[in-house]
Amino acid sequence: MEDTDALEYNTQRPTMHIPEYGRNVQKMVDHAVSLTDREERNKVAQAIIKVMGELNPHLRDVEEYKPKLWTHLFIMSEFQLDVDSPYPIPKKEQLAGKPDTVAYPQSPIKIGHYGKTVEKLIDQAKAMEDKDEREALVKTIASMMKRFHLTYNSNTIEDTVIQQHILKLSDGALELKDISFLPTTNEILKSNGGMNKQRNNNNKNRKNKNRNKNRKRH
Repeated sequence: MEDTDALEYNTQRPTMHIPEYGRNVQKMVDHAVSLTDREERNKVAQAIIKVMGELNPHLRDVEEYKPKLWTHLFIMSEFQLDVDSPYPIPKKEQLAGKPDTVAYPQSPIKIGHYGKTVEKLIDQAKAMEDKDEREALVKTIASMMKRFHLTYNSNTIEDTVIQQHILKLSDGALELKDISFLPTTNEILKSNGGMNKQRNNNNKNRKNKNRNKNRKRH
């Protein structure tokens, strides 16, 4: 008999505000919103922007395209992400239109539930020259990897597995010696539950508004 708790249906998953970026980018944005340290949020936001740019590599270095990436970042965070943007932060009311379609590249993924997003972040970390910044990003990546694993598998995971996966995904270049900082399974599940509750409330409010509009039409 299948364990129904281990299954995750699309209807039960959180909304992706710009689906073209993929679910893992949306989860990275959610993770950034949940961070309490502003400096860490800024670092993660910059890393997310770089990953988003990788999805359209021919445009990522075009100056006019960069404000769009930041706009998309704020849209995916439902304008809850408090970071230092290099461009004016758009207002929600000004962005009623649908964002431009983003091409999502198809290429082999080393470890399925992490997706290409984590692999790109690890590549960014490998390229960092500053040791402290590299270590901070690797710790953030490790925390996200544990969250991703629990989201897709709905069970516990040993922190040493995350340690091994980072070593594998970085081709041995990144070794996470201290894993004591990783959040516990209970902390992650509690955090996810709170986020899902907030999203459910938002979705419920949207449905109520739509019902009220339909009633007025009739």
